[in-house]
Amino acid sequence: MSTPEFIVAIPARFGASRLPGKPLRLLGGEPLVRHVVRRALASGASQVVLATDDARIAEAVAGQGATVCMTSVDHASGTDRLAECASQLCWPDDAVVLNLQGDEPFVPVSALRAAARALSESAAPMATLAAAIDDSASLFDPNVVKVVLDASGHALYFSRAPIPWHRDRYARDQVSAPLPPCLRHIGLYAYRAGFLARFQALPVGRLEQLEALEQLRVLEAGYRIAVAMSPEHFPSGIDTEEDLARAEASLRAA
Repeated sequence: MSTPEFIVAIPARFGASRLPGKPLRLLGGEPLVRHVVRRALASGASQVVLATDDARIAEAVAGQGATVCMTSVDHASGTDRLAECASQLCWPDDAVVLNLQGDEPFVPVSALRAAARALSESAAPMATLAAAIDDSASLFDPNVVKVVLDASGHALYFSRAPIPWHRDRYARDQVSAPLPPCLRHIGLYAYRAGFLARFQALPVGRLEQLEALEQLRVLEAGYRIAVAMSPEHFPSGIDTEEDLARAEASLRAA
């Protein structure tokens, strides 16, 4: 299966609230962000861009082969940071741009390629990935975002609640859940570069405010989001000290 040409852009800021200085925290003796850049480069992307507002983060990836795009300190989200990159680097409107978070050191290369293909094969301006939920704890965990799809593989809704709600079963039994189709949303996004500026200009929607999920802004505005299944297990990113310790243990065991 052929993969279209794509760009991987990695937004990275120093001031993470739960893990300050996260991109520069050491994993296997190297800054976390270097691991992420290395995975992006291994994907076969036509360009890998680090989008940051901190010179220390830029210095951490020097010599790796990534383009560094210094962006404003005022951006509220990684999407806003990528929109500035699109303008600075003059990406064509139809370029496929992947938004890879700077805390995903174990992102599967196959997942990056799958997200790029999902966008290129759809008329939607945006695409993302999902994976099956096979345990009750994940289904009812509000930190695990769920997604439901239409018949053509586009997102109908994202929620922190367990969706779709199986009326008869879940009301009486939340232990042996889930029943299919129950999908976990994976926060890897692909955009057409021209859509980044439109996304940035959209007003924050009511559903986005309620669920604290930025992608709902796109659905509320009437745009479609294509969804593909991740071709392999997609490990969790690093948000806390505990996550970093688990990642270190996993790296040593590999």
